[in-house]
Amino acid sequence: MTLSAVNTDTTSLAAPGAVSGVDAAGGSDRFLKLLVAQMQNQDPLNPMDNAQVTSQMAQINTVNGIEKLNTTVRGLSTQFMQMQALQGATLVGRDVIVPGNKLDIADSVGQGGFELTAPADAVKVEVLNAGGRVIDTLNLGAQSSGMHSFNWDASKSGTDTNLTFRVTATSGATTLSSTALMRDKVDAVSTGGDTLTLELDRSGSVPYASIKAFN
Repeated sequence: MTLSAVNTDTTSLAAPGAVSGVDAAGGSDRFLKLLVAQMQNQDPLNPMDNAQVTSQMAQINTVNGIEKLNTTVRGLSTQFMQMQALQGATLVGRDVIVPGNKLDIADSVGQGGFELTAPADAVKVEVLNAGGRVIDTLNLGAQSSGMHSFNWDASKSGTDTNLTFRVTATSGATTLSSTALMRDKVDAVSTGGDTLTLELDRSGSVPYASIKAFN
């Protein structure tokens, strides 16, 4: 499997911060020149008081401090993304659990999962064939909130392996929110902007934040 290239060109990443630093330095220099000129040309009968001078100096110091903080945060963000990309590369070839409704079949056993936002009195899983027709139903009974998995006898599907499933969870007469979960394999990782993306075998491009668990 080919690992997508991760941009490690630190020169291009540092350039925006460097330009900002130059702009900030130039702005400070211009401010000090204007302040000195203002003091040299002030009205002797109505001079600037110390509070005015202190206030203006504090303002420029605050601006410089914010700019330095922004530069530092940008640098930390870049380093974090590079570190996350390196960690993500170790996931290549591993299985992950992501939102999705494709049934994973191995050794005549179909596996899937789901996540509940609240406890359910009854959970029903329907297995569908490629045409969307229900071929079997699993009644899992009461389930707590959180992530759950299930196994299904895939011999009932015959030669059809392109199966999906849907989950219905209820509490009394109320239908609860549920998320179908599936197993997938990481083929590659890539970065774009400030987002780390995993390239999965069956799900395609999935943000790293969408990963529910690792197998």
